[in-house]
Amino acid sequence: MQFKEETIANLKQFDIGNKFASLPVLPKASVLIPLIVKNGALCLLMTLRSQELRTSPGEVCFPGGKRDPSDGDDVDTALREAEEEIGLSPAEVQVVCRLVPIINKSGLLVTPVVGFIEESFCPRPNPAEVSAVFTVPLDFFTSDMNHVATHSAAGTMGMLHSFHFVDPDSGCHYHIWGLTAMFAILVAALALRRTPEFDVVFDPKDPLSFFQRILHRRTSKL
Repeated sequence: MQFKEETIANLKQFDIGNKFASLPVLPKASVLIPLIVKNGALCLLMTLRSQELRTSPGEVCFPGGKRDPSDGDDVDTALREAEEEIGLSPAEVQVVCRLVPIINKSGLLVTPVVGFIEESFCPRPNPAEVSAVFTVPLDFFTSDMNHVATHSAAGTMGMLHSFHFVDPDSGCHYHIWGLTAMFAILVAALALRRTPEFDVVFDPKDPLSFFQRILHRRTSKL
């Protein structure tokens, strides 16, 4: 599909490579942001965390977690976690790029790894970690229709974005917010080359500079 190839080309322009390898040592984590073409539309695959988890139970997120000593890099972490959480084999993922990492509220340096998966993928969620798997059209994250933004209490990212999504397949309502929403907005803006209808703290044509300043500001205090 031509638009898939165009999406990959758009995202690869923002691949960070080893740009942040010199940052001070921080506990690391990665998330896999799976892009999927569903019924001809570009979508994101997302999960709902189990209510049994100790941290962030019942929240929407992308597959991911902390770096394991056996992981070679951020990509390995994201792919391993995706396989453990939703049964997605690394061989089923076409890794496209790594985007700029963000320090989350727990002090983890979280790197988003973007990859394409096939529409035929059938999730096998681990019930101990994931209670639901669903897809959201990518352009949903550039529309102001179901979006609310408030000033972040921490002030680190400027705005706290929040979306309310009703899955047409299941009728379930999902609240997508925080770092997950920020990653979704970032990927949508870069992949679609589209400026969101609402205010964002980064320049969609040059997002790296903003996130780089945030990173250096936070890590300079370590």
